[in-house]
Amino acid sequence: MDLFLVSGSTDTRFGPALRSRQLAGLFAGAGHHVHLIGIAPGAEERRAADAAPGDSGGPDCSGGGPAYRVSTLYDGPPPAAPGRARRRAGPVGRLRRRAHERGMRAKAEELSALFRERPGGPGSAGVVVVTEGWALEWVALADTAGLSVVVMSHEPYAVTKRSGRYQRLRWLYRQHADRVLAPTRQDADWWIRSWLNNVGVMPSPLIGRPELPSPRTGRCVVFVGRLDHDKGTDILLDAWAQLAPHHPGWLLRLYGDATDRAGGTGARARADALHKQCAELGISASVEWMGYAADVPRVLAESAVFVLPSRQEGFPLAPLEAMAAGLPCVAFDVSPGVRELVTDGVDGLLARPGNVDELARQLARLLTDRELRERLGDAAREKARRYAPEVVAERWEELFALLRK
Repeated sequence: MDLFLVSGSTDTRFGPALRSRQLAGLFAGAGHHVHLIGIAPGAEERRAADAAPGDSGGPDCSGGGPAYRVSTLYDGPPPAAPGRARRRAGPVGRLRRRAHERGMRAKAEELSALFRERPGGPGSAGVVVVTEGWALEWVALADTAGLSVVVMSHEPYAVTKRSGRYQRLRWLYRQHADRVLAPTRQDADWWIRSWLNNVGVMPSPLIGRPELPSPRTGRCVVFVGRLDHDKGTDILLDAWAQLAPHHPGWLLRLYGDATDRAGGTGARARADALHKQCAELGISASVEWMGYAADVPRVLAESAVFVLPSRQEGFPLAPLEAMAAGLPCVAFDVSPGVRELVTDGVDGLLARPGNVDELARQLARLLTDRELRERLGDAAREKARRYAPEVVAERWEELFALLRK
């Protein structure tokens, strides 16, 4: 089958671009013709070393494996749409809006041309998988005749519902998607209640499950993620300030990328604020700032506990990777995706969202109870098998067969 994966970008180290490269490698490994298409390149400081934009064959995100084609529509950031409606009312505003629409349509025509280049021939079965919601704006303008369109929603329905883009996304899903894939059953049910009748569920695959679990002997709690507000690193530092005096010898290692999603310096300012907070709390001796985690399996093998202090999450991959390595996870119960991964007291521990004291208490349980760490870690590793590439690939093949009917 001819598969086109359309993402905001294809070359950044994390987020939808990483998930898109993982899916591209998974589909190419199953024998499909795969073309990974990005709307624009990511900010230079956020790019992965093995994922440069351009029109060329490329490996999957693991640095090897089946090849797939990669293209990017824009050479730089796509032009932003004109501002609020009242500013577009005048003649100048209308001209800017029309110019913006012409530019989008020109790029959508380029996308249409890519869709027509099907290795299986013009009449071959094909599917467009949109892995990032805003990329659907270009797909909606493109010619998708003969192709099914599948859109993946990675964030919780509740987060989308609160955002200013909710009505626009729901309209796009209704008008231009044959299937919308939510990260969990609960999120899918909420979309269905909002009068969408084309909703399904599809988790992200776990790529690179370690052959052996972590020995869980390293006296280390690990966090892996961006240093931004949503990830709650500031909350984690407050919780660690309660723990550190009572657990000498234990370390908190923070692996985080000091860049914004769109590049820029905002995250660097946040990182500086976090370092200042750490010093003011008096915990600098037990906190290690490790920077970007280039070798996540090694990081997890050296740790005993994983912590996810996020204020909001969709279906997070970092705790899933930790669970596959046999680490128990302590997380805030912020979304259906977190609850699907972590069952409190069975394969990890949950705390009420934003409750610093409860997060500290749950972490303390694992730091002081080796038997509990072992039991929850073993159960976590077993649960992670549900998201093995071959399991998720089979679910995709079932969806492709359904779309062909």
